[in-house]
Amino acid sequence: MIFAANFKTYHTRYSTKVYMEELNNYLEGIRCEPIYLFPPATALQEGFGKVVVGAQNAYPIENGAVTGEIGLMQLNEFNIKTILIGHSERRTLLKENQEFIAKKFNFFKEHGFKIIYCIGEPLEVREQGLEKLFEYLFSQFEGIDVCYENLIVAYEPIWAIGTGVSAKVEDIKQVHDGLKKEFNVPLLYGGSVKVENIEAISAIDSVDGVLVGSASLEAKNFATLIKKGLGV
Repeated sequence: MIFAANFKTYHTRYSTKVYMEELNNYLEGIRCEPIYLFPPATALQEGFGKVVVGAQNAYPIENGAVTGEIGLMQLNEFNIKTILIGHSERRTLLKENQEFIAKKFNFFKEHGFKIIYCIGEPLEVREQGLEKLFEYLFSQFEGIDVCYENLIVAYEPIWAIGTGVSAKVEDIKQVHDGLKKEFNVPLLYGGSVKVENIEAISAIDSVDGVLVGSASLEAKNFATLIKKGLGV
């Protein structure tokens, strides 16, 4: 199982360092894959122990006149080689379109980054049925190399992100099974993943891991979630 934590605009550089120390302590002796942690840009630093730090966002440039962004130079300072791309909040709130998302993907692919690529549908698409849902999801792969060896895909139904309402197990399975038929990549589920539902979600064969938001903000809670997901 792959576990990833998206801090969004929570935490500082200091609290992120303390968090990593605590998480490593809570998981001492537990065998698991590297845990991906995505703090805010101002909290970027090198990961250690079981934790790999990645960027929530970066502009597809080494450096340059792009006010308010960070580029490859800033990520290299902390040896960061992992990035989130395509998150629904950047698609909707910051108006990133598929053309720009693909440009960003291909830039960081060229630099060998591990990419967690996010896809998801709004409620109005979900309500139109499976055919429309998959049509919408597949459109989010335009310009994306799904054969890239360092690609992980995260399916996050937009209506379940930060709402406290997770998709039903049968709905998650249905979508993940459909995606697995098309793409041979590790597939995470995200959308109100929490301690109370991680065992049911992790038991789905086509779920290879989870991308966690609010339930990852406290190290102890996230460690509990990880242990339950691993069945230890």
